[in-house]
Amino acid sequence: MASPNCDLRPQGTSIDTLIIHSISLPPGKFGGRGIERLFSNSLNPDEHPYYREIQGLKVSSHLLIRRHGELVQFVPLHHRAWHAGRSFCDGRTCVNDFSIGLELEGADDIPFDGAQYESLALLTRTVRQFYPAIAPQRIYGHSDIAPGRKTDPGPLFDWKRYLNDCT
Repeated sequence: MASPNCDLRPQGTSIDTLIIHSISLPPGKFGGRGIERLFSNSLNPDEHPYYREIQGLKVSSHLLIRRHGELVQFVPLHHRAWHAGRSFCDGRTCVNDFSIGLELEGADDIPFDGAQYESLALLTRTVRQFYPAIAPQRIYGHSDIAPGRKTDPGPLFDWKRYLNDCT
């Protein structure tokens, strides 16, 4: 499913960073079409009270990993997805310019599924083949690049497991 919430990266920009996110819509609920509808600007604000709060938000991610490991791509990796928002990474702003955003269907207070870790590790290894500048030390959580504003992927994300499996 393609998202309209993307554009071309600035000319000459090198992709060297991976940002791990998590999202569930409605919050804490899994398996619905809310995430796809958000990223495609077709979220119905009458379907859930929370949807009224985020109505009109223009966001996307390159890929989503559903609870059972299924991948859904929204933006080609060579394009700029609108996933990082106001953020700062290694002395740089405009993080969307040089990063790839990967969403996990999840919430801060619910452990991620094993299939998600497996898909995320395989996807990370594959992405790094095409973008070798994405070294393990260039992989961040959304909370790392937008502290105080974002908390995802949350305290239950097993960074050690993920980094061991993807390198």
